Formats: sequence, structure tokens, C-alpha cells
Amino acid sequence: QVQLVESGGGLVQPGGSLRLSCAASGSLFRLYVMGWYRQAPGKQRELVAIITSGGSTNYADSVKGRFTISRDNAKNTVFLQMNSLEPEDTAVYYCNAFLIPPGYWGQGTQVTVSS
Repeated sequence: QVQLVESGGGLVQPGGSLRLSCAASGSLFRLYVMGWYRQAPGKQRELVAIITSGGSTNYADSVKGRFTISRDNAKNTVFLQMNSLEPEDTAVYYCNAFLIPPGYWGQGTQVTVSS
């Protein structure tokens, strides 16, 4: 069992930045594919970014060039640096850890981009 705890969400003005963190329990963190997903009101949950155990990354087209995913295996933590935030980025952001199905989810952290 892996527990994931997200932090770093909040209210930010358009054009601003936030850094999300997701701390994971357990000793196998370095093996997991870690991902950030988001769900806006009335919409399906969507992939934002993933990072493999080897450090390869992939991003949704809507966030490329603005968001950066990274991981610190020594601290069992994955990060999402979000720059140039837009109102359309408003959502609950969830951390995911995947090694074998079904994977694990955090409880989510709210990000609101508004003036």
C-alpha cells in the first residue's frame, strides 16, 4: 500500500506560479511511474504530466512549456512546477503512483487561477 499526500495548491492570479508536491510512503518510490492529473468541475480527470522511474517525462499539450514535472527519489517526492498559469488550469490536482494496476491516488489539492 502506498499513501500519497499532495500539497502546494491555492489561489493564484493569471500569469502566476505554483509548485505542487506529492510525498509518497514506502520503499519502492524510485520504481513507480509518477503522474499528475487534474479534474475541473464538470469535466473528466485528465493527465497533466508523468515521469518514469528513469526520469523520462511527458506532458499534455495544454501545459507543455509551462509546467515541469520532477522527482526526488531520496525524498520520495514528485513535484509539479506550474508557471504562466491560466484560468483554464483551475482544477483539483491529483498525484498518481503506478507500478502495477490499479495504482494509487492522492486526495487531491485545489488550484484556482483567478484575478
